Amino acid sequence: MPIILDGSNLTVEKLVAIARYKEKVELHPDALERIKICRTMLEEKINAHEIMYGVNTGIGEFSEVVLNDDQVKEFQKYLIYNHAAGIGDPAPIEYVRGAITGRINVHAHGMSGCRPEITLTLIEMLNKEVTPVVCQKGSVGACGDLAPMSQIALLMMGEGEAFYKGEKLPGKVAFEKAGIKIPGLQARDGLATINGSNLLTAMSAIHLYDINRWLKQSEIACAMTLEALLANLKPYDSRLHEVRGFSGAIRSAKSIMKNIMGSDLQTGKIKTKVQDAYSMRSSPQVIGAAHDAVRWAKEQVEIELNGVGDNPIFLPQHRLTLTGANFQGTPVSLPMDMVGAAVTMISVLSERRLNRLLNPALSVGLPEFLTKGAGMFSGLMLSQYTADSLIVEQRILSTPASIQSIPAAADQEDFVSMGMNTAIKNAQILDNAYGVLGIEFIAATQALDFRNFQNGKGVTKAREVVRRHVAHLDVDRPLYPDHTKMKEVVKSCEILEEVEKEIGSLELTLPS
Repeated sequence: MPIILDGSNLTVEKLVAIARYKEKVELHPDALERIKICRTMLEEKINAHEIMYGVNTGIGEFSEVVLNDDQVKEFQKYLIYNHAAGIGDPAPIEYVRGAITGRINVHAHGMSGCRPEITLTLIEMLNKEVTPVVCQKGSVGACGDLAPMSQIALLMMGEGEAFYKGEKLPGKVAFEKAGIKIPGLQARDGLATINGSNLLTAMSAIHLYDINRWLKQSEIACAMTLEALLANLKPYDSRLHEVRGFSGAIRSAKSIMKNIMGSDLQTGKIKTKVQDAYSMRSSPQVIGAAHDAVRWAKEQVEIELNGVGDNPIFLPQHRLTLTGANFQGTPVSLPMDMVGAAVTMISVLSERRLNRLLNPALSVGLPEFLTKGAGMFSGLMLSQYTADSLIVEQRILSTPASIQSIPAAADQEDFVSMGMNTAIKNAQILDNAYGVLGIEFIAATQALDFRNFQNGKGVTKAREVVRRHVAHLDVDRPLYPDHTKMKEVVKSCEILEEVEKEIGSLELTLPS
């Protein structure tokens, strides 16, 4: 069944289904009618020569310049030309598809003033998999993602470039091959296509989807390490967290214990410490805080996905045009800066558990650096170096972008969100996080090989998946293939999917 876009029901999961998995989309008939009503009102206002920003005026610092009738007809073309000013490599196709999806959902409110042909062409581009070539860099996140969105709008004039069936083609050729009619740009159409933070929001939505799955894997890795270190399990009793009240911590404690269920460690037969180190016993509180950050960010992103991010806004029921700043990316960039820092924080926690697995003074009887040939062999000593280098890079990238505004456009645009920088660096933070967690999975599995007791059902399944890809380290060998392979495995979510098949969902969301 196609996903219906009506302006109100777009979730992170639906956006990922469209952007990554190429689900078909349809525009709700009511949304199409709203678009038509708004366009009719706008054309009446144009004919009455009512002054409207970006329709019959210039934009930015030139907003006080009123255009004549002939200029109005040509203005949208030059608007797109001068804003298609990005730089660098193309953004991944799923990001661009996500941005198009978000823009359609803005139009569905019937407050953007574009012709229906524009929105319907965007629908066709998704369904026929014509994806504009969009430079990753160049947006400051206000007035929206103007530079990248303009490369999408170029195709509306039969210009620009696009990917189609694995080939990069001139936009006009891609449309011809896909059987899409070029709609052209008339008054308001160009600005209505570009004037929102749609690319940074789509990127953030995709990152949130992936980060949630990464966090669940961090709880699996944590459970494995806890078993390997013979942890006292009292800190993971959900009742401990319920009396404090943080929903993320409750969720995390339940998830960790769900992986450990069935372990001999639960029976009391294995001697444990009265109290373990913070990196072990505070894992639910720390991972839980990240869950809470992700939950808030997801709420913000879904508000943006279903809101009217545009300027100006047209209200047909009031026959009113309102200018403002609904393109401003800060409501997304601020929470997503926090999410990026949260991913770095959990990576630091993972590395600290890794340290306890490798350090013979802390590992509760495990061999030094998890090798039986210490001295001759170094085991996983250098794996920690690699994790540490990734974490330092994450820490550098965790500086908030949302406080980095640089004024532009002769100080007309004197505060911008820099939300695209947030989105770009979050992708890098998450990429490193896959590597850090992969190294903990390798070490925890190696450590459990040296223990001789029944592990939890989730832990047992995770060990099995790790061993499909990385052999036990008996004697030293180059580790970069293992590190790289496990990074790919974590990114693929194979461990998560296999564990959830075995023990059920680790989502464990709580009633609001």
